[in-house]
Amino acid sequence: MKNVPVLINTVKQMKKPPKDPIKSLQLDLFSQFVTNDQSQVSNTIELWERIPKYFFTAKQVEKLRTIDGLAKPYEWSYTENGNEFTVSIQPALIKQKDGKYKAFFPGVTEELIEEALKKIFSDQQYAIHDPEKTESWIRFTLGMIQKALKTKGRSRSIDEIKQGINVMSSCLLTFSKGGKELWRGAILQDLVTVGREEYLASTDNHHIARLPLFISHSINNLDYRQFNYDRLMSCNEQLTRWLYKRLINRFTQASPITEYSCMYSDIKQSSGLLQQAREIDNRRKIGLAFSELKQKGIILCYEMDERKTGRAITDVKYTIKATPQFIKEQIASNKRTTDIRTIAQKSGIRLFKTT
Repeated sequence: MKNVPVLINTVKQMKKPPKDPIKSLQLDLFSQFVTNDQSQVSNTIELWERIPKYFFTAKQVEKLRTIDGLAKPYEWSYTENGNEFTVSIQPALIKQKDGKYKAFFPGVTEELIEEALKKIFSDQQYAIHDPEKTESWIRFTLGMIQKALKTKGRSRSIDEIKQGINVMSSCLLTFSKGGKELWRGAILQDLVTVGREEYLASTDNHHIARLPLFISHSINNLDYRQFNYDRLMSCNEQLTRWLYKRLINRFTQASPITEYSCMYSDIKQSSGLLQQAREIDNRRKIGLAFSELKQKGIILCYEMDERKTGRAITDVKYTIKATPQFIKEQIASNKRTTDIRTIAQKSGIRLFKTT
């Protein structure tokens, strides 16, 4: 697992999108896939996606709100590779029809919108990437997002998409390592829209937003992986989608003779998605997610090794074998990574090492 690159700092100033198109080999490479059908694939960016941010349920958010509908920032701490990380999420305050403001945290809808936007971004018609400034901008309409979600069986109304975009552009994430702040910003930064009334009334007006620096840095550094976007969007459970991405990024050498192992304690800490009161219910939720991974043709089987102190289960080791289909897709992803790095090397693109 790579650590956060030291070049990432807190960004506070409001930025404006470039007026003119920018020719970028890095964006060209981000948009090239090893596949017969580009509509079925997208990019996963572990550097950004490893930060837990979409773990809020409607019931949980309701508990976090005060009687007047507001809420304090929520902090989640976790450990990876011996490093202590904290993500603090300040909720978006969205004006309601009665004129009052209500607090919203990012959840499933925002997660799905982000996946749709990353797919739209891979079509260079809607993307701008400035490798010198390490900035990435995406142009989109609400109608484009609605269509992208509907075609993958994740339909959302225009009102739900509007609110999701508002949450993503108004909530504030602060990411820290060892108590030191590394980055602060929104999921969608510097959102540029037409006048508010027109924005709320139209599904066809274009809007532009800047993607987080984590994503721009990864595009510059070719630090992303190709994956089956159709399969991800077909997964019903949020934890299933999280585990699928974890396998894509970490089970890179999947083969008929290799296995991948992970611990219950790591899944619980890193995902933020296991917050049931009883551990047995959390373990059952993981079991259901693995069952869906089998149903979707991602894993062939998995085994559980329960770690106990006396009769109490203190942890569980899950060992996974991949399906031939997943293996084939990982081989294609590995080839794509090799191909784009070869092109980058020949073109003189400088890649930064993470520390």
